Amino acid sequence: MNRSLGQAVRWAEQVLAEAGIDSARTDALLLAGHLTGLSRGEVEARAIIGGDEPQGYADLVAERARRVPLQHLTGVAHFRYLALAVGPGVFVPRPETETVVQAVVDELRDQLAEGVHRPHVVDLGTGSGAIAASVSHEVPQARVHAVELSGAAHAWAAENLRGTRAELVRGDLRTAFPELEGRCDVVVSNPPYIPGDAVPREPEAREHDPDLALYGGGEDGLEIPRAALASALRLLRPGGLFVMEHAEVQAGAVAHAFRAAGLEDVVGHQDLTGRDRATAGRTPRGGARASDVSEGMGEWTP
Repeated sequence: MNRSLGQAVRWAEQVLAEAGIDSARTDALLLAGHLTGLSRGEVEARAIIGGDEPQGYADLVAERARRVPLQHLTGVAHFRYLALAVGPGVFVPRPETETVVQAVVDELRDQLAEGVHRPHVVDLGTGSGAIAASVSHEVPQARVHAVELSGAAHAWAAENLRGTRAELVRGDLRTAFPELEGRCDVVVSNPPYIPGDAVPREPEAREHDPDLALYGGGEDGLEIPRAALASALRLLRPGGLFVMEHAEVQAGAVAHAFRAAGLEDVVGHQDLTGRDRATAGRTPRGGARASDVSEGMGEWTP
């Protein structure tokens, strides 16, 4: 039986809601829009005035009901002002990381107003390239450098950074960009930070995000975040800013680590839901003490 677009969307919404997807209505509309080339609002309008169910819609809905990420099905993740290419093998950027980008953009604009010419920014563990691409787009005066270890994620980042002036390398964030040591104005990182025994509840993350992008190492999940902090200290000029995303429950440990390493003006940043999801700190004029990093972060406690 041929269904109208309105009937198909209502059916999809019910199927996705029964699968435990909170955004069932939105996902149903976006999947239809992906197949028809229409925006969400246009799909809603056409569902009212009349239209046919697009070919392949039922198959996409079935995939989404199996908790395949919506972004893997559409191939697009919307992040700030950009539409990023994503798929298997790369971490799908989340809304909380948009707050991290805002902190970086605000800092860069302040530096430009103070006379810093073409500030250097390093994104450690860029994943899809979401942070690097956004900074390049929103602060075109910045010289953006990004590093990613995973071959699959690096390929997605290369796609998303194509056409920008950002430099992308494949490598370890621990040792990346030795030529920039002591010269960077801002370093930013959204490293993996989940402890190995804290498996994500959402099937989309648990089954589809790569482990390399999720688990931070060590009992507390902070092994790689510590490495990112150490690299930031290596790369930043005196007075430079480091911004790092983390889990809400890690905010206290990360702030303590920043201060123990010698960073000043340590402040937390909340996401749009009011959770403490990022911390920023500034290197003093005399330089930070990288040797203190390994001792700075306490245990992660869920």
